[in-house]
Amino acid sequence: MFDKQQRKLKRSAKLISVLSKYGFKDLISRMNGNKKSDEKPENSEEVISKGTIYERIRLALEELGPTFVKLGQSFSNREDLLPPEMIQELQKLQDRVETVDMNIQEILENEFDISVPDYFQEIIPQPLATASIAQVYKGTLIGGEDVILKIKKPDILPVIEDDLLIIKDLVKLISTYSEIGSKLNLKQAVSTFEKSLLEEVSLVNERNNIHQFTQNFKNNPETYVPKIYDELCNNNVLCMEFIDGIKVTDTTTLQKYGIDPVMVSERGLRLFVSQILDYGFFHADPHAGNIMVKKDGKVVFIDFGAVGKIQPNDKEILENLIVSFVAKNSKKIVRYLKKMAVSYEIPNDRKFENDVEEVVNFVHSTSLKDIDPQVIMNKMKDVLKENRLYMPDYFYLLFKGIGLIEGVGRTINPDLDIVKSLHPYAKKIFTKKLSPEKIFKKSLEKIQNFTDNVDEIPKELRSVLQKLDDEQFTISSEIKNIEKTNHLIKSSIINLILTMVLGANIIATAIVFVSEKGPKIGELSLVAVLGFSFSMVLTVILLLRITRK
Repeated sequence: MFDKQQRKLKRSAKLISVLSKYGFKDLISRMNGNKKSDEKPENSEEVISKGTIYERIRLALEELGPTFVKLGQSFSNREDLLPPEMIQELQKLQDRVETVDMNIQEILENEFDISVPDYFQEIIPQPLATASIAQVYKGTLIGGEDVILKIKKPDILPVIEDDLLIIKDLVKLISTYSEIGSKLNLKQAVSTFEKSLLEEVSLVNERNNIHQFTQNFKNNPETYVPKIYDELCNNNVLCMEFIDGIKVTDTTTLQKYGIDPVMVSERGLRLFVSQILDYGFFHADPHAGNIMVKKDGKVVFIDFGAVGKIQPNDKEILENLIVSFVAKNSKKIVRYLKKMAVSYEIPNDRKFENDVEEVVNFVHSTSLKDIDPQVIMNKMKDVLKENRLYMPDYFYLLFKGIGLIEGVGRTINPDLDIVKSLHPYAKKIFTKKLSPEKIFKKSLEKIQNFTDNVDEIPKELRSVLQKLDDEQFTISSEIKNIEKTNHLIKSSIINLILTMVLGANIIATAIVFVSEKGPKIGELSLVAVLGFSFSMVLTVILLLRITRK
């Protein structure tokens, strides 16, 4: 505990030094309880007060190290929270990463209690790549397979944990003493960042992500997921197959092997959309360095530390949103955006709907070839920001991912059309929603909800009877147009009975349909066809009764 406190104090001193250097003395005085701070930066460098406040924030984040750089990068797509000038600066952030000397053989023997020569022919001691959290090495297993060893830097987790504590303190200060900061949902954004960063630090989590992708795309001929060697994986080491592939943007080498770059761009986009809409589990950082192409044309995504996950309910809302977008239905888009939002404070619903309609009209009135998806996403982000909609974490990862994959695609295929690629999925979603299986499932859910509500009626009735028995029940009412009211009640009861009959018929029809027994018309059960026809008639009757009233 004492050691942890010491570490935090040391990092806090570094923070104060850097903030002083870049001219944020007011924030330091807040950190000191509003006491004026006359401390000079420990490196005694001249205070840098030139440049805009946003430039100085970016420079300070870079100097504070990996955790703060990643914080800035994660906020660089949050137009709903930050001003455009700051977003522009945060997008310039680059990791300044130093290579750390590692004794690979010693690390592997300590982590897995093995003799390295029994498992490896060779491990190249120079890292292939260095990131803020881990370093990557190439090796060859005893059986001849080339592998990648991703090894976490020593003592990186304590540094990240200390930085996260300091970041939370800073957010608390900004939210308390800054008028703009108090209006922003910074606490939730930092909480999301913390969760994402700790997941990225865990190499067990990355291994599980790769296994999930392998399962999702095991039957897909357009992609390949690298093999994992589980016996050489834990939270500090990840051992996976080395992909001898071509960088996705290297069109010259692609053509040398007879691979059409246009096909690669369309395939990569198709796979990314499939990750989102088919599985709700997608690569959150699909930039050019994380996409390779095998010599047989298969697209390979690498580095699965950061992924986006969409819950089933949210995935259904997202599907409805896409169908509504393709159908140019602004009212439904507004409805589904509200359903998807974590929270919202829309000042003017009419203006919100008009803003959405303007984006939809822009997309559908512009030639598909001339549409820049980044412009569309920026317009949509502006609409969300102006109307104070705070979306779930995956939504911003989704926007970032689409922007990256589209940028990669346009590099090798300037005519790539991301909007056009959504149309087959919209058709697929629409077809799925009209399938008997989906209708049956929805009907079951509605009947279950109805049954749950019916189950509650006796409890409520007992409560009313108890109050009557205790002479505590009083009624104060004024009934006008009682004849119309009676007619309305009678009509509602008939509608309720028809709905129950419809639900029961749908269930019975589905059971007969699945059983495939009895007389048939072609390949379909005669009873199932009659049952389905009866359901359609009842549905029409119900709709007519409801719309007539």
